[in-house]
Amino acid sequence: MELTLTFIILGITILMFVTNKVRGDLVALLALLAFVVVGILTPAEALAGFSNSVVIMIAALFVVGAGLLRTGLAGMAGKLLLKWSGDNELKLFVLLLIIVATVGAFMSNTGTVALMLPIVVSIAMSIQVSPSKFLLPLSYIASMSGLMTLIASPTNLIVSQTLVDNGFDKLGFFSITPIGIIATITVIIYLVIVRNKLLPNEKSRINTDAGYKLSPKKIVQNYHLNDRLFLINVPETSTIIDRPLADLKLPAKYQIYIMNIHRHQPDGRKLMPVTYQEMAGPSSIIHPEDELYVQGDKQDVLKFVEEYGLDIKTITEEDAGVLISKQIGVAEVLLTPQSRLIGATVSNIGFREKYNLNILGINQKGEYLLENMASKKLRFGDAILVQGSWDEIDLLSKETHDVVVVGQPKEHAGLAAATGKAPLAGIVLLLMVGLMVFEVFDAVIAVLIGAVLMIITGCLRNMDDAYGKINFESIVLVAAMLPMATALQKTGGMTLLSDGIIETLGRFGPYGVLIGIYLITIIFGQFVSNTATAVLFAPIALNAALLMNANPSTYMIAVAAAAGMAFATPIASPTNSLVLTAGGYKFMDFVRVGVPLQIVMFVVMMVVIPLIYPF
Repeated sequence: MELTLTFIILGITILMFVTNKVRGDLVALLALLAFVVVGILTPAEALAGFSNSVVIMIAALFVVGAGLLRTGLAGMAGKLLLKWSGDNELKLFVLLLIIVATVGAFMSNTGTVALMLPIVVSIAMSIQVSPSKFLLPLSYIASMSGLMTLIASPTNLIVSQTLVDNGFDKLGFFSITPIGIIATITVIIYLVIVRNKLLPNEKSRINTDAGYKLSPKKIVQNYHLNDRLFLINVPETSTIIDRPLADLKLPAKYQIYIMNIHRHQPDGRKLMPVTYQEMAGPSSIIHPEDELYVQGDKQDVLKFVEEYGLDIKTITEEDAGVLISKQIGVAEVLLTPQSRLIGATVSNIGFREKYNLNILGINQKGEYLLENMASKKLRFGDAILVQGSWDEIDLLSKETHDVVVVGQPKEHAGLAAATGKAPLAGIVLLLMVGLMVFEVFDAVIAVLIGAVLMIITGCLRNMDDAYGKINFESIVLVAAMLPMATALQKTGGMTLLSDGIIETLGRFGPYGVLIGIYLITIIFGQFVSNTATAVLFAPIALNAALLMNANPSTYMIAVAAAAGMAFATPIASPTNSLVLTAGGYKFMDFVRVGVPLQIVMFVVMMVVIPLIYPF
């Protein structure tokens, strides 16, 4: 009975992961609670994952990666890319992939893509090449960088801990590196070959008169913003006078936004509009004879004008340029996989209050939403069009936990964080790696030392800054999924699954079982996170290895490699979802490029894994 219940819970969990209707961490928690409620796991067994050293290590690695990002050490890779590539597209392409693989060896693949995405978009536009030629390869190579070192991916840590929990030696810091180097080289060669044949070229879908340079003016045209811009005069009799914009709640009440305010001198003479225009903010107070630049649907604006006794003026082409100037601009912003804005409505996220920027529109996979935005729930992969001062947009570009800024000009996109702490961050990283390589302490202690040093050396501002950089969705997902292996072990499910694999493929020997485990893992990983995939299949692979009297490390390496081969669907990896909107990709773009790559990598991995790690 317990075995049946275990497989029912497992099946429902997998189905919920595949449908992607519920967040992964919540699915894992529901599964965990189900095992406790039906009596398969005790509370202590269910909560054991939260004290697992792998979970602690993953959390600490988020902090270390944030230190590398904030100090600008990781951003130096982008500067080198700009310096070395010049205008040579092929050279840029190869250097990009090499740098991403190198950076990704020491920080999360999602963080790597978030760091490089705006830089890549900017460079691609500057050489008049479609960013879609670069962003999908960026995601793929970031996934491959997870095989470069033990700390490069949670899947490596999971399979290593599975070995330790069963009495075997853990993986060394560079144990998986040979596989990572071969995999990375293979992917680079494949992408170079197919980049002009299979990779999509979004130039065909966009007006190329300007060489596909998505300047701020081009963004305004794409969103048709000038068609929704109105100039409103505030007469002395208006009831809006002396009231702060925050009290008026215009976005929620009318679905309109006041972008700028042009002031008048006391004698009525208008000041120079560009020099003295005021960026509208929550604390802005409306004065008599102010001119308000309002963005919104005409009917909503007319309703606002009528209620507050305002006057609409004829807007000129010169007036329409108020959205963009040397001080003020627009940019597209992508939501990251761990963004706290996902699921929230535009009216509730307090974007203007937090960042002093206005939200003008939402781009949902090419569909521009400009009306009734206040009630729209933001989804992962959405692009938000924001408007405000270039300084504020630049500050937002350094906030990589919730958003990634991709739509600003080259001179703004190429800016890297610079705090003067980059050398310290480099020393901390080298110390942490040294402690792990020479096994001075357990790996989790070495990583914790690195995380703490990032804080006390000032690479991160404080503990709140460090906690804010941890992706708790990933932490909870791993911690809640780990006890599932305990449930499978207790009920005999592990043995049943392992026996099934061996019974089906055992006649082909250890090699046949290896092929089977790799294929099952890679297929499952196209629809479920690589972390959850590794948690599920690592113990099954280990059990199969023991039944075959084969080397467990061979099968663990295969699971880690297969779980990271997230190429064929946009939901296979957070990095795929992150570049989906920025590159203008469609689902079939991932299938067309990713499936042949999966086949190539399968052939390569089935040769090199048993060669480097014999049965």
